[in-house]
Amino acid sequence: MSVLDKASPARRTPAAAREPRVTDEHGRRVRGWELALRYVLLLAVLVLTIGPFLWQLSTSLKGPTEDIYSSPPTFLPGDPTLHNYARVADTIPVWDYALNSLKVATANVVTNCAGAALAGYALARLRYRGRRAATLAFILAMLVPVEGIIIAQFTTMRDLGLNNTLIGVVLPGCIGAMNVLLMRNAFLNLPYEIEEAAFVDGANVWQRFLRIALPSVKGTLAVVAIFAFMGAWDDFLWPLIVLSDPSRFTLTIGLNYLHGTFANDERLVAAGTIIAVAPLIVLFACLQRYFFRGVGEGAVKG
Repeated sequence: MSVLDKASPARRTPAAAREPRVTDEHGRRVRGWELALRYVLLLAVLVLTIGPFLWQLSTSLKGPTEDIYSSPPTFLPGDPTLHNYARVADTIPVWDYALNSLKVATANVVTNCAGAALAGYALARLRYRGRRAATLAFILAMLVPVEGIIIAQFTTMRDLGLNNTLIGVVLPGCIGAMNVLLMRNAFLNLPYEIEEAAFVDGANVWQRFLRIALPSVKGTLAVVAIFAFMGAWDDFLWPLIVLSDPSRFTLTIGLNYLHGTFANDERLVAAGTIIAVAPLIVLFACLQRYFFRGVGEGAVKG
């Protein structure tokens, strides 16, 4: 071997070995065509999911002189304006409806997070007779369509005197079966040794739940909160059935009135749609850090 080869070993390194390697989560190398195919599929999904929202946002910002049916369509408004949002507030009491929806959604989030956490902990960590039967009952509850029990729910609310109240809107969905099962699976991933050590130190059930188990499942709690908020905020059928006073209408019912009365004014309908979607985007933006933490939920950090 020459002195030049000893001094510069990088010259003997193949060009392919010096190229950066793209690997997947298992450490396997991803080929170029596979990576390109993944990006194409991701872009296609992005267009299908984000495209309608961007179109509604663009339509809500267009003035009355712009043609929203032009071909090819134009996404960027020529003269952006917020006048359509002001017209929505002038047409219907949209902020009162939004406040009612916020009350219902907030109550739904609190009851689902608290109730699902307690029920999931009991199903996952406590030992008692009938635990498997209770878990099976929650699984079977997910298989029952809402339309099949909505009449029974309505008669129950009527007998309780809760018709035409926001409490009647909240009560049937205050604890969801799916949320309970999500919390149960999260608590199952928590090692038993941690709770056993706390039990030896004298911690009771509530202390183990509040100080050990619950802080370890923040990601799943965020998922439950998002699902509960979305389900309550977007619910249309149940509030439409149980509410009759326009002052107690939620936002979805109010926007349906807007769409039915001013169906020809797409700008007005698009502005109302953006008003309804905006709180969901804000909630997800605030909780996304916890939302994507669910992969290692319940694991012990060294």
